[in-house]
Amino acid sequence: MTRRTSRGKTPAPPPGFTEFVVGRSGSLFRTAVLLTRDPHSAQDLLQTALTKVWRNWDRIQGEPEAYTRRIILNQFLTDRSRRWTGEHPTEFLPEEPVHNRLERVPDDPARVVTDRETLSDAIGTLPPRQRAVIVLRYFHDLSEVQIAEAMGTSTGTVKSQHSKALAALRISEHLEDAPSIGAPSAIGREEA
Repeated sequence: MTRRTSRGKTPAPPPGFTEFVVGRSGSLFRTAVLLTRDPHSAQDLLQTALTKVWRNWDRIQGEPEAYTRRIILNQFLTDRSRRWTGEHPTEFLPEEPVHNRLERVPDDPARVVTDRETLSDAIGTLPPRQRAVIVLRYFHDLSEVQIAEAMGTSTGTVKSQHSKALAALRISEHLEDAPSIGAPSAIGREEA
């Protein structure tokens, strides 16, 4: 849905909106990809969020990026509770098992990509709220208070979800053969 004039024409974007989209859509898209684990779903999620931001642009108080990120999170969590996403058919099988790829040199750029994929697979097994906490904590470097605000929940819930997510990553089968990226040190620092 877009803003329409009385004659059905789409008006120009509100002042500052285009600059915001150009400047911050890359970061917001990466957040959506980390949450959905699919670039096409991430594009849909970001488009939905930006449409909502555009409609409410004049009423946004504070940081528009934080407001948009919260919409992305809420939409992601709402969509996840409605859709079944258990199977993802693929045309091709992976090239080789993870344990064979881990024998490469640690500074090898291909190894870095493989480690990221392995970590992404491990994070992808987390429930949506835990995944959201991990993405906000380690990708956006937000504090627990900021995450609670973004998710519309209490700080205690964020701490609980964070703790459960790290515990699940510690025993993740995706990371058990990956000593160079073993959880939790590879996904960020642990809080005291």
